[in-house]
Amino acid sequence: MSLEIIYEDAYLLCVTKPNNVLVHHAYHSRNMADEKSLLQLVSEETGLKVYPIHRLDRKTSGAILLAKEKEYVAKFQDLFTKNQIQKIYYGVVRGFSPSTKRIDSPVKGRDANVHKEALTELKTLAKITLDIAVKPYDSSRYSLIELFPKTGRMHQLRVHSNKISHPLIGDAKYGDKNHDMMFEQNFGFKNLFLHAGKLEFIHPYTQETLILKSTFPTDWIQLFEKFNWKNPLE
Repeated sequence: MSLEIIYEDAYLLCVTKPNNVLVHHAYHSRNMADEKSLLQLVSEETGLKVYPIHRLDRKTSGAILLAKEKEYVAKFQDLFTKNQIQKIYYGVVRGFSPSTKRIDSPVKGRDANVHKEALTELKTLAKITLDIAVKPYDSSRYSLIELFPKTGRMHQLRVHSNKISHPLIGDAKYGDKNHDMMFEQNFGFKNLFLHAGKLEFIHPYTQETLILKSTFPTDWIQLFEKFNWKNPLE
């Protein structure tokens, strides 16, 4: 697996995390021998030992920041804590989503009994109606959306998309299995259509303004061609 290196300097490495790859294994994980984590892939390809600054779900692809030394992590994490980093995600959802939407709805934290405040802003970029029946309708509708998470809760974007009845395609946990099945049977797409496309922030060490873009995976590029949608990162 060849990783896309988006940006590198003395403090930071930004790479594109592929779909279905864990950022790192839990301590004593049973899966360590079966599959390589992102940190292991980075080590193999670059020889670097890096430290994750934030998280992406296993099924989500896209830009992730990794510190080159442990002591650099806190300053970068501070950007997330103080909301000084703009994260832009892209998703493909069921139905025609609203042109813009502010989703202010609590999300369960890692402790499943505790709900935490969560805020996401949504913008719809493109829509399509397909002459492919998905129960209970004789056609199917989809939207390409841009998502701006203002908080960083676990599964926030997946939960919020579902909350407004526009679940992400390929989301086995919160999505619509009939539509997921249609995408797999008609197009061969099995992955979650959620991609961390862009990170914008001021580098805490160099004070440089960085706009880091992560290339879409192959199935996204194929989908853009099939649906005649413009690639929003080009």
